[in-house]
Amino acid sequence: MNSSEDSAEAIRMLRESAAAIVPPGGDLGRVRALRFKEPGYDPAMWRRMAALGWFALRLPEAQGGAGLGVAALAALAEELGRGLVPEPLVAGAILPAALIAAADEPGRAAALLPALLSGARTHAFAWQEAAASLDIARADTIAEARPGGGARLAGRKLFVPQAAGVDAFLVTAREAEGISLWLVPREAAGVALATETMIDGGNTGTLALDGVVLGAEARILAPARAPALLARTLDEAVIATAAALLGLMDRAFAITLDYLRTRTQFGKPIGSFQALQHRAADLLVQIELGRAAIGQAARLADDPAIPAPARAAAASQAKARASDAALLVTRQAVQMHGAIGYTDEHDIGLFLRRAMVLSARYGNAALHRRRHAALAPAIDTEE
Repeated sequence: MNSSEDSAEAIRMLRESAAAIVPPGGDLGRVRALRFKEPGYDPAMWRRMAALGWFALRLPEAQGGAGLGVAALAALAEELGRGLVPEPLVAGAILPAALIAAADEPGRAAALLPALLSGARTHAFAWQEAAASLDIARADTIAEARPGGGARLAGRKLFVPQAAGVDAFLVTAREAEGISLWLVPREAAGVALATETMIDGGNTGTLALDGVVLGAEARILAPARAPALLARTLDEAVIATAAALLGLMDRAFAITLDYLRTRTQFGKPIGSFQALQHRAADLLVQIELGRAAIGQAARLADDPAIPAPARAAAASQAKARASDAALLVTRQAVQMHGAIGYTDEHDIGLFLRRAMVLSARYGNAALHRRRHAALAPAIDTEE
């Protein structure tokens, strides 16, 4: 079996394993029960996901991982998005695991990964300091060197996903040589976390660091390697989030089609009305365009021969399309359900709420369109 066949089989098995978390038809009762509560997800389910090996999906086999690519990650994210799974697989496990696995000191990765991969501890990547920015270098958080090693961190990070359940933060900071990455325990002196409830019932956090003293072992990535690794890992999270949006809009569309087939007016199903058929056809086109863009972005991300600007541009194209399409599909889905769709009791509104959150996570459509346009000259040069 060649590598492409291996990948296809792995993706098929991943999609099937997702049924353990997202049963056919979904479990939206569980989603409702966890809304507007901290930490915003089920710790028991989190450990179950860890036991399935999903947290190590992107790690090399030498580090206990599955060694799978971004295409596999996107397939899994799509299935979880379809079920509106609130557990932050990408933000709380896969992204942090990739960063820790790449630590400058292999011993640090070996020491930290077991607790993360088992689900015993949850981490989050805290890098953003301004809205509408994907720029890793845009960091005013300072890592002031201390005699004998280590640093004192001061600054503030915004929009940390599902922050209420986080045990430790991977924080970008600026030191004399450039941007570095530090592991900051939540319980460290000088750490303050303020959480805010999101429209989908999850939460986001603002992390304040007031003279947090860390030892030299807390530095995961030095400036020599950090920027490129952080940017590539963030782009993988962008693609995975786009895939989650694909899953949720696909499911919202299916629910709406079922409703159009069963809801009757004037003695016939409303799905037989030509105006609604045309509207549904337009939505399907948007879903499939998003699917194609995400598939292309994942393939390019998995190809080491593709230059970094082209990979980043494809990730932005996928996220821009998925964000716009998911908002369009879910809004139209609510509208086509009529008055009942606007009530919180009807499940279709859950999909719109999640789309509103994920469409902005790791950059909204407008940001990614600007980024794609900025990268276009670099892509042409590489070609």
